[in-house]
Order: sequence, then structure tokens, then C-alpha cells
Amino acid sequence: MSKTITPNQLIGEIGEAAVRLRFLSMGFQFDGRSRLEAGIDGIAEVMDNGRPLARMIAVQVKATEGRKYSNEDAEGFTYLLKGEDLKYWKGSNLPVIVVLYRQSDDTFYWQSIHDGARTADRRLRFSKTTDILNRDAADRLAVLTVPKAGFGYFVPPLGGGEDALVNILPLVLPTEMFVASTSLTPGQAIATLLEHEEPARFDWVMKDGSFWSFHDPRESACRDIVDLDQVEAIETSYLAFNENIEEQNTFAFLLRRALQHQVREDLNWHKDKSLFYFRALTAGESRTFRYDASKNRTEAEVVNVATKDGNISFVRHHAFVPRFELILDQWYLIINPTYYFTTNGYTEHSYPDALLSGKKRMDNSSAVRGQVIMWHRFLTKSADADGGLFMEKAATPNVLSFGLPPVVHLPTKVPEDAWKTVKPKSDASDSMQVELDFK
Repeated sequence: MSKTITPNQLIGEIGEAAVRLRFLSMGFQFDGRSRLEAGIDGIAEVMDNGRPLARMIAVQVKATEGRKYSNEDAEGFTYLLKGEDLKYWKGSNLPVIVVLYRQSDDTFYWQSIHDGARTADRRLRFSKTTDILNRDAADRLAVLTVPKAGFGYFVPPLGGGEDALVNILPLVLPTEMFVASTSLTPGQAIATLLEHEEPARFDWVMKDGSFWSFHDPRESACRDIVDLDQVEAIETSYLAFNENIEEQNTFAFLLRRALQHQVREDLNWHKDKSLFYFRALTAGESRTFRYDASKNRTEAEVVNVATKDGNISFVRHHAFVPRFELILDQWYLIINPTYYFTTNGYTEHSYPDALLSGKKRMDNSSAVRGQVIMWHRFLTKSADADGGLFMEKAATPNVLSFGLPPVVHLPTKVPEDAWKTVKPKSDASDSMQVELDFK
């Protein structure tokens, strides 16, 4: 009886050859194993512009001639792995990926095998958009080779360059400010203003009997907390660029107080957390802010009401931690986006830390970039919003204005997936889906 080669053997060889060619076209090395392999068909090595990095990935190829995958639709499909394969891969000291090749449409899809997967976690979910094996997958594959314990190693991003938005806004300062002498302490001054019939304003600082502000105290209730005959208008640069670090800190504090007064119609200041956050207009109701983003008109739900079973679980407010810094001869506002949580829009949430960490884990770099742009648009007033937002409502003109955040061109991309985690995800049938979490 003559020997024959089965169709399965033939398509297997075709699949391994096609996958090897695909890795080579991506700039990776790929070495096939011998016929004695028991579940790993080859080893792919990460390369950076032709330079081997000694970062290895174990590859198992599953090839088919034209068969549809399980639950396949336009979005993706599932693939059921063998229990013995999972048990074998679990002992690997290399990251393991499965590559599916279909000859009829020449498609390549890949997924990593979670190193903590149990033998029952047999179902992989593939996306036809994000799980294609091509050059765009190079950074995701490289990230798999970073050790999950210890301090890890840096794998350079393998794609092209990109522009990075820096979260600092240059300040345009008023040309003059006002100084005066005072015999009151800050506490006494505050008490005096609160008893005054005119609206109190606190966009000033006091230090060692000296009063600083960007507004003329003679034109507000502040006239009662200074020595009127000692009020003097001076050039802002005289105090703004003083080389004394204590003077710089005092000026930075004045900037924060001025900003707080400037945005008081729409933002609250939380003293303990040192952050600004969007205030709710009505208890238990969301609030939307519309603005011009990088390319299109967009909107952000800056006060978001989360409900469960018809009841409010929490209210999330967009917020940022401000820091004013003098860099060379320019003052900047550094914006660190974050969130503030309440129970109904007004009452501070008792356990916000878990909510904040959960939201932070979901935010990727594009989300943080979007928040920086949103805050810039808000602070420069180039937007409108629901509920009569915003700073044009203030009775006094703004004294601080802001320029565009600087953009730095990076020669290589920062791999987004370096910040992601790999975890099993359960479905309704208690069988686990092993997939990368891109949410």
C-alpha cells in the first residue's frame, strides 16, 4: 500500500509556511520546529528595524482551507482550544499565541494565551478588527515579551512616530497687578468680607502684611481689608519672575486663587483633594459640555449619573488637579485630569477610591488626551454647554488666559497596549473566554 499525505497534513504545512512568511513580512524572525513538536509550531523573535532583540514568542498555528469559524460574523468569531494544549502551554516560559490561518480568504488572526488560564478556559474570542496578524500588531506582540513580575524590560515601540500632547497650558498674564499693605490676618480679612453687603471675592493673597491681587481692591469689598492710601499698581512681571522661591510660591498661590474665582460659576474647588471639578446643576442629573475637539465638534458628559435598578449608584464629575509652574520665563498651568465622585451631585461619596481606580484603569492615552483638550477649551471659553454654561456669565472679566498646549513629535509611537492587562473573561455558560482587555 502506497503512502499518502492527508489534506490535513497538507493544509497544516501550508499554514505554517504562510504564517512564517507573514511574520517575516512584519519584520520578525520566525523559526519553525521539528516534526516532534507537541503544540508549538515555531518561535517568533521581535526585531527593531532589523535588529534582533532576543525577545521570543511561542507560536501555535491552526490552519483551515475554507471552513467558517464558530459563531463567525462580521465582528469576529470564537475558537475552542483543546484542554491538553492549554495544559501544555501553561508550563511555557515564553508567551504563547495562537495564529489562525484560512487559506480561502488568506486571513491571519491571532490571540495570546493567558499564562494563568485554567484548563477549563478553552474559548478564545477573536475580533476581525483588532486581532489581525499584520504590521499593526507588532507593538502588541512585543509587549507580550515584557515580564509580568519584577521591574520588567523596555521593548521599544516598532511603529512610526506620533505627536504627543503635553498637559501644560502657557499662561498669558495681565500686564499689571495691585499690591497694598494691610493690618489684618487672612482669617480676619475673610471674616470681614463675609460680613460685607457686597459680594465677597477671594482672588487675592496676603503675606507678611502685604496684599496681592490682579484686581483693584478699591473697586470691590476688598477695600475694607487693605490700607487704601497704600494701594499701588505695579507691573506683574516684577512679582511673577522674582528669583526668590518663596515669592514664586506665593505668586503660584495667587494664580490658583485667581483661577478659582474665574471658574467659580462652573467648577467647585475641593480643598482637601486640591482639585477643580464640574459642579452639578441639579441633584441626580447629568451635565454635558460641548466643545470643538481636535477635528470635530464633540461633547463630554462632565457630570455623569450612574444608576442601578433605577437608583443612583454614584455621580462622576470630570476634574483636574492644577499646578502652576514657572519654567524658564514662562508660567504654565499643568493639568492632571482625574475624577471626583458624589452620591447625588453634591454629597461627597464615602468610598471614592475604588471608583476612581476602576475608571483610571479604563482610560487609555487617547481618553486622557481628550480630557486635556476639553479642559483647554473650557479654560479658553471656546465652547458652550447645556444649562447656561459658562464663564461669560461671570460679573467680572477674566484676568488669566491660556495658550495652546505644546505638541511634541515622538520618533516612535508609544504602544497603547503596554498599559493593558490580560485577563480571562467569563460568559453566561461558565466557560471562560481568554482575551486581551481593550476596554
